[in-house]
Amino acid sequence: MSELSPQPLPENNPPSNNSKSQGPARTDAAAGLSAPMNVLIIIPTYNEKESIADLIAAIRQSLVRADIVIVDDNSPDGTAEIVRSLAEADRTIHLIQRTERGLGTAYAAGFNFGLQHGYDLFITMDADFSHDPAYLPKFIAAAGHSDVVIGSRYTRDGGTINWGIRRILLSWFANQFAHLLLNLQSSDLTSGFRAYHRSVLQKIPFSSFRSQGYSYLVEMLFWAKKKAAAILEIPIIFVDRRLGKSKISKREIYRGAWTLIRLRLGSGQQGKR
Repeated sequence: MSELSPQPLPENNPPSNNSKSQGPARTDAAAGLSAPMNVLIIIPTYNEKESIADLIAAIRQSLVRADIVIVDDNSPDGTAEIVRSLAEADRTIHLIQRTERGLGTAYAAGFNFGLQHGYDLFITMDADFSHDPAYLPKFIAAAGHSDVVIGSRYTRDGGTINWGIRRILLSWFANQFAHLLLNLQSSDLTSGFRAYHRSVLQKIPFSSFRSQGYSYLVEMLFWAKKKAAAILEIPIIFVDRRLGKSKISKREIYRGAWTLIRLRLGSGQQGKR
């Protein structure tokens, strides 16, 4: 079990040699080489004790050969204790327990952990079963010929279940606003069910992003586009959480809108804080 608060790595840091579980082979179009992928699944949590153990079990059923890191924001409900107990029996489960809160910094902590430990493919997903682990093999397959894979609710055969009209309109507006301001072509810019190759993360200054929440996801795609990453969408059915409470707030919505404007105005440059 790893219980760390990792530090950012310099860009272009080479993968380290390790004994992580081996995933499917991927052909790198740029290098013309085929290599096994070490896969890391990153799951941010805050008060997810009701679902986290079942989610890890479901992930294992769909994707045996992958490591899991839970990034817990000091959940008062005991989420970290459950993960710690599971990790004692399974060395492929890791825990990062933090005192701060924030979806964006939780992703960054998971990315840094994976870069430091030599993983090749990073998959992010929610802890509440909104993202079905049954899709994980499709992410692995799609990552064989793309730098970034998005699990999209808005592409053909994608969709949402148990969303009210307000939530649907809010999500639609956020995506349209991002399309208009940033000229990003993907249909679902705020989906957190994604896969990133190591080579992409090494080019993106994700640890210095000012954005938080779901605007962090848009900023990741903004930078991926700047770095000429190949982005592919696969359809998913998003099922609104069945346990626990939603973490979306009005403040997050306003901050997300400001992030899009800031990026459009050119203030999303590396090093500017």
